[in-house]
Amino acid sequence: MFQFLKKLLSTSHSKLSFNVEETDPMKKFLIVGLGNIGSEYENTRHNIGFKILDFFAKKEDFKFETDKLGDLASYKFKGRTFIFLKPSTYMNLSGKAVRYWMTKEKIPVENVLIITDDLNLEFGTIRLKTKGSDGGHNGLKSIQALLNTTKYPRFRFGISADFGKGRQVNYVLGEWTTEEEEKLSERLQKSMELIKSFGTAGVSNTMNNFNGK
Repeated sequence: MFQFLKKLLSTSHSKLSFNVEETDPMKKFLIVGLGNIGSEYENTRHNIGFKILDFFAKKEDFKFETDKLGDLASYKFKGRTFIFLKPSTYMNLSGKAVRYWMTKEKIPVENVLIITDDLNLEFGTIRLKTKGSDGGHNGLKSIQALLNTTKYPRFRFGISADFGKGRQVNYVLGEWTTEEEEKLSERLQKSMELIKSFGTAGVSNTMNNFNGK
């Protein structure tokens, strides 16, 4: 009888600890990859946010499921819960999905990471920042407007600006070159490591260890 009660108390304590950890907002992270839905956008430069999250899911063997305002997946790593979001709102309404899932999951803004393409960085360059302007990016513009702040972590992935005058839209919505495709796998792996570090080592350490690498 004593052994049974001891086992029961031990199990109850374990479950209580698990639930406390699950509801701790500081151990939950919303990782948002920006992109446009539809097969015609799948392999475009503008969809690097989707591509990074899809790479992560394939490597760690989890799947996205369609939910309100986007496709979602949950991933646990070192006591943290990462909620991955690919908004289905199209780029210029991304803020709607971000705000909804931040509120629903009670995730503080400092635990949100927005992944986006950046024309001002050379191809494959990765840079994490804790704040900044939208830089003319429609996805960031929407997020900034709906969160009413420019102070949220964003992970910029360089796509360079190798296009002629008046060709920016075609370039951004264009597909990767063969040369870029060959280099993408290593860059996607590095991006996955950055995301893990963001949730476990903190934003400052992650910036020091990954920016420009």
